[in-house]
Amino acid sequence: MTSEPTAASPADIETPSAQSTPPSAAPSAAQDDAPDMAAPRTGVVRRATLDDAAEAAWLAALTFPLACPPEASRSEMATHIAQKLTPARFREWAASDQHTLLVYDDGTRLLGYALLILGRPEGAAEADAVRGASGREAPYVELSKIYVQPDVQGSGVAGELIRAASAAAAELGPSLPFWLATNAINRRAQAFYRKSGFEVIGKRTYVVGGREHDDVVLLRTRS
Repeated sequence: MTSEPTAASPADIETPSAQSTPPSAAPSAAQDDAPDMAAPRTGVVRRATLDDAAEAAWLAALTFPLACPPEASRSEMATHIAQKLTPARFREWAASDQHTLLVYDDGTRLLGYALLILGRPEGAAEADAVRGASGREAPYVELSKIYVQPDVQGSGVAGELIRAASAAAAELGPSLPFWLATNAINRRAQAFYRKSGFEVIGKRTYVVGGREHDDVVLLRTRS
């Protein structure tokens, strides 16, 4: 993942909290809305296009702070957003063959997004955890981000995104391990990911603003 709360840690459902890792930390998959996965809203999950970049960046700026630890300062969050969640970044991800950027589109606005990354984990702790649990060397597929608009959390949007992300992971890296990380204190996010087939396989520590924080690392072990 890339430094930031994560796919799984957040406000993500991670009600927000991925789910998950704050500025300059390894993301936890970022913000999910611990939803009711059985009642999807009217809309569709699709691959993002270059034209989605500006709105997706706006959505990221809105939801990212929800996934950060309470100790994270506004300046840290603002710096992260300005450097890491720009329209240019979203255009890169939409065009890259090493990433899959998904958006939930209800026809009037984007209600959520998810980002998958094909590659090697940034940190040794998560790399060791995934290798030990899967018995495979990298590359792996990481659920780096999954965020949902605050006003639709609990409506099933996150559930639709996680299901689409799981299918996309199988295409991005056929047969490769699919993992994520989320804040260790975000029980709601962890419950959401367990419901989606992930299991905790380890942990990692990251530093934000001079403070250490803990994530749990999860691997998808069932569909």
